[in-house]
Amino acid sequence: MAWTLARRAHGMNPSVIREVLKLAERPGIISFAGGLPSPKTFPIDAFAEACRRVLRDDGAAALQYGASEGLTRLREQVAQMLPWPVDPARVLITTGSQQGMDLVAQALIDPGSRVLVENPTYLGALQAFTPMEPRIQGVDGDDEGPDPQALRDAAKSGDAPRLLYLLPNFQNPTGRLMSESRRADIVQLAAELGLPLIEDNPYGDLWFDAPPPLPLSARRPEGCIYLGSFSKVLSPGLRLGYLVAPDEVYPKLLQAKQAVDLHTPGFNQRMVSDVLRDGFLERHVPGIRALYRAQRDAMLAALEREMRGLGVQWNHPAGGMFLWARLPPGMDASALLPRAVERGVAFVPGAPFHAGPPDPRTLRLSFVTATREQIELGVARLAAAIADAQQARAA
Repeated sequence: MAWTLARRAHGMNPSVIREVLKLAERPGIISFAGGLPSPKTFPIDAFAEACRRVLRDDGAAALQYGASEGLTRLREQVAQMLPWPVDPARVLITTGSQQGMDLVAQALIDPGSRVLVENPTYLGALQAFTPMEPRIQGVDGDDEGPDPQALRDAAKSGDAPRLLYLLPNFQNPTGRLMSESRRADIVQLAAELGLPLIEDNPYGDLWFDAPPPLPLSARRPEGCIYLGSFSKVLSPGLRLGYLVAPDEVYPKLLQAKQAVDLHTPGFNQRMVSDVLRDGFLERHVPGIRALYRAQRDAMLAALEREMRGLGVQWNHPAGGMFLWARLPPGMDASALLPRAVERGVAFVPGAPFHAGPPDPRTLRLSFVTATREQIELGVARLAAAIADAQQARAA
């Protein structure tokens, strides 16, 4: 057979993270690579009870086709969870927040249209946008978020961008938190430029010391599409997310979803809706925060101890799942990875997270799935790999 691939298929690329995870599956490897939540946080007993109740009380409907918009009760619960007034009719339940990005790409991006993203940005967003054949342009920033002047310059450097994709809370990959003043500046500038914002917020509940500032979408709902997820606070295996969109674009996002999967599994929606009753998240999420904060502290302490004198830099995330590090001048994280795996530790190089020229010295470390003992041993192994690479360069 002579299969002819669609042009857009040539823009599809394998996930670098998934490829690294294959390396991490080797026996004895300590992995800081995956963006997976800790299985210790999964409320298995709560879901077991919810499963029993759903099948007993609503089994026929749970196993039947459902509305494309999602279960009405769950849409109402999502609207009530969000920190600004949201009409449940503007909530669309998605098969994970990754599907939300795909729907946005289908509805808003044409071949050749410009899309702005933070630099670096979430790799899954680049994967969702790229098949639509846009021109993706990175916007540089600092520890507070994208730089407003860099955003203005990027927006005015060609035809009007279709959208700006942002992760304000504990960003993947850097773990940074967009400050209150930067949020105000970005929303004001977007309104001035007529620039739609796509706000992705899978990590916002995972704060350690204080909750993050008000979402961008709360400040200008008519100019934002908001993406949320239950993957990080309940279970990623249920593949349950949601989006909130203005009236102007909601119908097209819904139609795109109908073409993809008709609807998100009704059984999963009913189970999550059942679990959410009686303020479950308010009792459950603080335990996740405490666990992740302790593991972040363990990684920071290990880095301070093991990396002394190696010239490595790293940040101190105030929430989320990731820490961003930078190797000394002349080093390349992608070249370091095989040496690290030989030593028994894996990470994700930072280059694939960049739109445009990458910073080869950067790397992402996840601290949430490893134990404290694994974190200490893994960071020591990583430091040894870096020292080996430096000695090899000096030889």
